[in-house]
Amino acid sequence: MVEIDAALVRALVAAQFPQWAHLPVTAVARQGWDNRTFRLGEHLLARLPSAEGYVPGVDKEDRWLPVLAHHLPLPVPEPVATGAPGAGYPYPWSVRRWLPGDTLAAADGLDRVAVARDLGGLLAALREAPTAGGPVAGRHSAFRGCHPSVYGDEVERALAGAGRRGGRGRRAGGVGGRGDIRLAGGAGVVPR
Repeated sequence: MVEIDAALVRALVAAQFPQWAHLPVTAVARQGWDNRTFRLGEHLLARLPSAEGYVPGVDKEDRWLPVLAHHLPLPVPEPVATGAPGAGYPYPWSVRRWLPGDTLAAADGLDRVAVARDLGGLLAALREAPTAGGPVAGRHSAFRGCHPSVYGDEVERALAGAGRRGGRGRRAGGVGGRGDIRLAGGAGVVPR
């Protein structure tokens, strides 16, 4: 596995996008699993897939984020450029516009009613967005968008394992506890 750090991002940017080579590169505080994200100056970010399985997301996001942006009430990260493999990094990667904001977990003084209203409006608009020609759910997206039954076998194994351990002291990971939804725009935002 390639170590993805600020030095790698600096090398990729300098070689492929020299107009941004002077911009500082800093890792964002909260990293995801699929990609590593770095601020590129004040207005851009570089996003690099962390493994081969996440590479299809680069093209998919380049194609569909601009489409979704026309249908959603909140800002969507705008694709700016797509980088190629280089500097020992084997995958394509992307440059997007930075959206200011914070995660729910880090934001203080939230108006939770406003956040719920903003999130409900976003979900309603997303549901109404046209899907013709859009990407289908499947292995390339960790089955996001598939019927929950795709996880049936995994859930059965987890429940069987919990039964052997007595089912105590274990909590399903990642369900509602991470608070890593990035807020940007709208009434529920606490700007930095």
